[in-house]
Amino acid sequence: MPILDILEFPDPRLRTVAKDVASVNDAIRTLIDDMFETMYAAPGVGLAATQINVHQRLMVIDTSEEQDQPLVFINPTVAALDEVLHEYEEGCLSVPGFYEPVSRPEHIRVTALDRNGDRFTLEPDGLLAVCIQHEIDHLNGKLFVDYVSPLKRNRIKKKLEKAHKHNA
Repeated sequence: MPILDILEFPDPRLRTVAKDVASVNDAIRTLIDDMFETMYAAPGVGLAATQINVHQRLMVIDTSEEQDQPLVFINPTVAALDEVLHEYEEGCLSVPGFYEPVSRPEHIRVTALDRNGDRFTLEPDGLLAVCIQHEIDHLNGKLFVDYVSPLKRNRIKKKLEKAHKHNA
């Protein structure tokens, strides 16, 4: 399984809104496996297809310490189950090296298809709820830096652009 390239902010392709997965087939399952391999190698706890320049509504998450609880979400929809917001320090494989506080609903309901195309619903809270919302943002062309001030976002953008030029 290949390790895929992860797009980094401010790459404009990260702003592409993903389209629904039409059919859960072997090609999608291979992509899922490649995404897990890429996410674990990065290392990260979540990866949306948008981050690897595949603009389909697909994301993988594993928040376990042992990396043994892989979750697949195809065509996910999310709803807040309460109005309580909780602030978490978020980071992102597409914004490497930066962490910022983001407020999100604490308790959500997500409905999606799994790797076999079977529909399921979860009602997570805590870190898993944050990760799901963060990855769904990617599918909608949004990044966690969109939640910070324009001044801070621009500073992060300039630092990453400088790093990209240095590494090129």
